[in-house]
This record gives sequence, structure tokens and C-alpha cells, in this order.
Amino acid sequence: MKQVKTKAPDEMRAEYDFSRAVRGKYYERYRTSSNVVVLDPDVSEAFPNAVAVNKALRSLVKKRLSVAKRTSRRGGPTTR
Repeated sequence: MKQVKTKAPDEMRAEYDFSRAVRGKYYERYRTSSNVVVLDPDVSEAFPNAVAVNKALRSLVKKRLSVAKRTSRRGGPTTR
């Protein structure tokens, strides 16, 4: 038996006026300033909020920079 699809009720109110809307008006600004990172579920369970994630990442960056300074050769780039 074939099912009949019913049209979902329109959620837009009649008073919304998009006649002067501009598609993509803020697209470039959003694209250049947005840096959303999606964590895997198992990783997100380890952090209660964004502050904890940033703190952990800053700690890793600091550690990496200190190791890079100790292992770099004079005048040459680091290999890491």
C-alpha cells in the first residue's frame, strides 16, 4: 500500500518579510572568523565545557613549543 506524504505545516509567520533580504550577506565574515571544531563523542565526554578544551589544548601547545626549543639546532628549522 502506498503511503501518502502530508505536507508539513508552514512554520513561518505571515509578518516575516524577506522581500529585501540578501542571500549570503554575512557569509564571508562568518567563514573567516568562525572556527567550529566538532569533537568525537568519546573525546567530548572528557571535557565538561569549551574552557576545559582550550585549557588542555594550550597546555599541549606550550609543551610542544618547549620541546621544539630544546631540540632545535642552531640556525636550522625544527624537524617537528
